Amino acid sequence: MAISMNAIRNVAVCGHGSTGKTSLVEQMLFRSGVISKAETIESGRTQSDYLDDEIEHQFSLHTSLMNLPWKDMKINVLDTPGSADFVGEVVASFRAAETAIMVISAPAGIQIETVKLWRRLDNRDLPRIVFVNKMDMDRADFRKSLSEITDAFGVTAVPLNLPLGESEEHTGIVDLLHMKAILAGGQETDIPAEMNDEIADWREKLIEMAAEGDDELTEKFFDQGTLEGPDILKGLLEGMAANTFVPVLCGSAEKGTGINDLLDIITELSPAPGRDPEPVEDGDSVDYDASGEFSGFVYKTSIDKFSGKISYIKVVTGVLKAGEIYNARVEKKERVSKVFHINGKNIKETTELVAGDLGAVVKLESVHTNDSISSSPPGIIYKPLALPAPVHTLAISAENQKDEDKMNDYLHKVAEQDLTFKIGFDEETKETVISGMGEMHIISIFEKLLKESKIKVLTRKPRVPYRETITKTADAEYTHKKQSGGHGQYGRVLIKAKPLSRGDDFELTNDIKGGSVSKGYFPGIEKGLREAMGEGVLAGYPMVDIGVSVYDGKEHPVDSSEMAFKLAAKNALKLAMEKAGPTLLEPMVNLTIYVEDQYLGDVLSDLSTKRGRVQDQVPIGGGIQSIKAVVPQGELLNYAIDMKSLTSGTGAYEMEFSHYDPVSGKVAQDIVAASKKEE
Repeated sequence: MAISMNAIRNVAVCGHGSTGKTSLVEQMLFRSGVISKAETIESGRTQSDYLDDEIEHQFSLHTSLMNLPWKDMKINVLDTPGSADFVGEVVASFRAAETAIMVISAPAGIQIETVKLWRRLDNRDLPRIVFVNKMDMDRADFRKSLSEITDAFGVTAVPLNLPLGESEEHTGIVDLLHMKAILAGGQETDIPAEMNDEIADWREKLIEMAAEGDDELTEKFFDQGTLEGPDILKGLLEGMAANTFVPVLCGSAEKGTGINDLLDIITELSPAPGRDPEPVEDGDSVDYDASGEFSGFVYKTSIDKFSGKISYIKVVTGVLKAGEIYNARVEKKERVSKVFHINGKNIKETTELVAGDLGAVVKLESVHTNDSISSSPPGIIYKPLALPAPVHTLAISAENQKDEDKMNDYLHKVAEQDLTFKIGFDEETKETVISGMGEMHIISIFEKLLKESKIKVLTRKPRVPYRETITKTADAEYTHKKQSGGHGQYGRVLIKAKPLSRGDDFELTNDIKGGSVSKGYFPGIEKGLREAMGEGVLAGYPMVDIGVSVYDGKEHPVDSSEMAFKLAAKNALKLAMEKAGPTLLEPMVNLTIYVEDQYLGDVLSDLSTKRGRVQDQVPIGGGIQSIKAVVPQGELLNYAIDMKSLTSGTGAYEMEFSHYDPVSGKVAQDIVAASKKEE
């Protein structure tokens, strides 16, 4: 019997690296009976971290999808990586989930990725549960963690359980919702009498929070002075769906405490699929509905050496079964042979996936991440993932030149699966260039390439895409004349070049009076001008933001041709640009840095040496600062490595192209000299 949409819960487990996310998911699988033993990360046998590189490094590099039964419900769990280098996996998981479980390490507290991921959740208005893990570790302090959450994020954080002891004395939790104490093995015990006052205080706050979730409950609370179990659950469920408060739980994945309570809270309070409609590319949206025709969104793609291409799907409407489907992006029909549930590396065939469920299909040639599939044309095109731009760029080549094509093919396949990894050939610099989310991201790809294909990649700094422009108006004329027997070549043009506003690129006007040059030669004149702009005059970089007026010229009745006028125009513009105050432009990027207070001075000092201009600096909670700056792109080619060194590996950053700025003096001289040396 198929499960109903209301009995499904989709949760993304997220948090800073080393907070114990995978260990927590392992315990959830164990408690629900999916696995017979909760394995450790060190064993290399966890359900989530099953890839060779994850086992070797002992942390998650990819999101793993799990599903488990709990109290007549199906919980789909997305175990996400904690490193910023793999944030694309997290973004996809947030799209597939209705609830996030933010895991915080009790000893470490709020960390940089906690803050960044919280902001992403805020942007999606996604309900969340905080699980304070590692309550058995030294320096674990649940009350302090609770206070940090409230202070850092300005939210109403309500504990739904309290720890039975902390550090080495931690043995279990007290469930404030159901008023019972639960030990590590799941067995119930008496609530310690010394906790009664604290429990009463928090229980009262919890009931007040529930009363705020519903008008009827508010009235009932004022009439009776309290609420009972079903009413408390109803109020908290509505508050959770409205994202007006954050439930905070605690426990230890190492000891197995708080796991049953977490699973209970997920099934009792987390929203079912359909809390929000799924956005469509044209700005509309579609409600989740198990009736009607099938449609779904592909939020992730992977290549498995046994199963081949796996497309991970969230069903939005109808039911996905074996049969014909339609890919709206490429307007192509394909056949689904089987439908699968996923548990890490294990895929299990099922008859169908209903609306709201997560699962997979295999070997759909035309289907990629971000695609929308339907039962029939014309299909629905759902909005693509809002992925961050890559921040770390390298020029690459194969160590052995004969492996170049094989390397490129492999990396293009990686880019198909991982949309935060880009590969392309830069026509301007004649380099194969890759971009990723950080040094670790790219190294993990190269390690896999070496292991699977025995290809070693050489890397170097990419050439920066500088530009050239002019700063004043200048006239020039040029006559292209060549006689070599038979028809000759003749074309004469007089032009005026002027600077345009930044970003205007190129403008051509025909100001010839009296028809001294026929209009038929103007396509050749434009080609010549564009060729001259492509070659530059200072360092060979393309010229931009130039307006050219052709105001006179001369043609020959026999020897003139489009080619002759092309060459005349090209040389005329080169002469004009040399007289028009040519200057170099450098690309500038908007840089956002997240750094702990203790490293702030070092980071700001480094930005100064990189000619960065700080635009904003604000504390964002948890002892973390956000710095926004505009910095020359050429100064940031090694920033992934610099950031690691400056912040002992704790800092993070994001960047995006902003604009081009003039550069002069010694910096410009060095850029020109380096360019000529390369040539």
